[in-house]
Amino acid sequence: MLTLILIGLLGGLITAVSPCILPVLPVVFLAGGPGSDTPSAGKPAADPQAETSPATGSADAARDTLTVLAPPKSSRVRNRRPYAVVTGLVISFSFFTLLGVTLLSALGLPQDILRYVGLALLVLIGFGLIFPPVERLLEKPFARIPQRQVNKEGSAFVLGLGLGLLYVPCAGPVLAAITVAGARGEISGDIVALTVSFAVGTAIPLLVFALAGRRVAERVAAFRTRARKLRVAAGLLMVVLAFALAFNVTDTIQRALPDYTSAAQKKIEDSDTARQQLSGLYDNSNKELSRCEDGADGLRSCGKAPAIDGIAKWLNTPGGAPVDLASQRGKVVLIDFWTYSCINCQRSLPHIEAWNDAYKAYGLEVIGVHSPEFAFEKNAGNVADQAKKLGVTYPVALDNDLTTWDNYRNRYWPAKYLIDDKGTVRYFKFGEGEYDRTEDLIRTLLKQADPQVQLPPKTGQKADDLTEDRTPETYLSNLRIRGYVGTPLVDDKATAYRFPADIPLNSLSLDGTWTAGYEHFTAGEDARLAFTYRAKNVNLVMAGEGPVTVLVDGKVTKTVQVHGTPSLYSLVDGDTPDRARLELRVAPGIQGYAFTFG
Repeated sequence: MLTLILIGLLGGLITAVSPCILPVLPVVFLAGGPGSDTPSAGKPAADPQAETSPATGSADAARDTLTVLAPPKSSRVRNRRPYAVVTGLVISFSFFTLLGVTLLSALGLPQDILRYVGLALLVLIGFGLIFPPVERLLEKPFARIPQRQVNKEGSAFVLGLGLGLLYVPCAGPVLAAITVAGARGEISGDIVALTVSFAVGTAIPLLVFALAGRRVAERVAAFRTRARKLRVAAGLLMVVLAFALAFNVTDTIQRALPDYTSAAQKKIEDSDTARQQLSGLYDNSNKELSRCEDGADGLRSCGKAPAIDGIAKWLNTPGGAPVDLASQRGKVVLIDFWTYSCINCQRSLPHIEAWNDAYKAYGLEVIGVHSPEFAFEKNAGNVADQAKKLGVTYPVALDNDLTTWDNYRNRYWPAKYLIDDKGTVRYFKFGEGEYDRTEDLIRTLLKQADPQVQLPPKTGQKADDLTEDRTPETYLSNLRIRGYVGTPLVDDKATAYRFPADIPLNSLSLDGTWTAGYEHFTAGEDARLAFTYRAKNVNLVMAGEGPVTVLVDGKVTKTVQVHGTPSLYSLVDGDTPDRARLELRVAPGIQGYAFTFG
């Protein structure tokens, strides 16, 4: 469980600095307010901008009013509103992510009511900052709490509760695991630990941001001398933010920003350790899908495509009729898992729509599976409106119970699965990017389905960041290997393999006896390995004792003596990037871990 907690904590830290949480940052920043200890006990400091009332009692009440932006200057109690806001956000987000669906179903309430409650709280607190009588109403529930300062932080806590209901972070595997468990009511000790650690991870950067706001307010004179005007400005900001969130105005800004945390998220949340920990939270149905590597260079056979089941409603089909996956034999099918509030999904939709427009007449069927991350995304009207605004015209299945999500053992928004004309999953890609490669594979499958087809020019998306001039790093791991061709791999058992007739670029194959394990491949009798690559330099991490003979395009170029623990060995050291076939003749017992190319 400790490993799971660490994964949740790191996932939360990455999520809290992603573009998806930008809408709540201004409110969190301003919520801290001036936080310095006030001048004297019992006697307020002079404040030229402070409001007064003809009645002394009214003036005292106004100064004692619980605030979100500016504290009353009547005591030397430290301002703890930043902690109250973040605590409320974490509690609200964690509780309703895990139990919101169950509670709403039990009470028979609409799935999007929590979002409307959050928006209403944001508007009310905004009005409270603008109109003191509204704020006094908000503080009444806390009036019986003995500690005076706790009373003054009550509305900050309520603000945090409201923000927690509106908090829509970018979802990686960790949040996906939490969301799926919450949607199904399958709450275990591991899921609770993962949720709490994820929430704490998200809280740390937000708390730092709120404390920074408090510090600025302490140091900048304008925050002290114009407290009333700043309160009104903060209130207006909250009201404007509420309406912007209600009408998804903030999405446009977020889509324009690059997903600068995706690499870190993938490295942490989709690492081997994280994948093993998170996969333990699911059953073993359709396990063969896990044998294929996310974003592999070429097509693989990943098993029969699971059914599209448990769909609440279909959009963009004649009369709302369902699309039967089995009836699509003879076509190439692209399934895209998405959800409308996910900014990463929104950025990928134009590419998918372009493929649908370009290749639908040539045998491509695009199906969007809308698997909600949050309860409000289950509302069919919301999905239909957002799909229309985002330009989605292909069929969309509302996977509200995440049945199809689980059928595909999915863990990302967005995620694309390519299915050939015979109904076999041949490729999948988690997250954004690699659009050029995905389109190439779509075209390949269309040509395989109909060799006579004359395809139109490519849609012209920007090429991937991964350069086409160099073969990517490749692991010798039965779960992480990419570009493998030939005799199907057998896990952890000495097996005889044979080279295929052709090994495409960026692909490798085995011959002779090998044992394919999770961390490395171990050579047996007459073991050979062939790899068609494009690069100047080729290296391989190996361990064991014995010689490895290196052949490039059929000619022996060197013999490497492997000795001891895993080390990096240079196999090819060229002057210019070349395409060539590398062959290794490996002594029994040698272990191969990973190829790298330069």
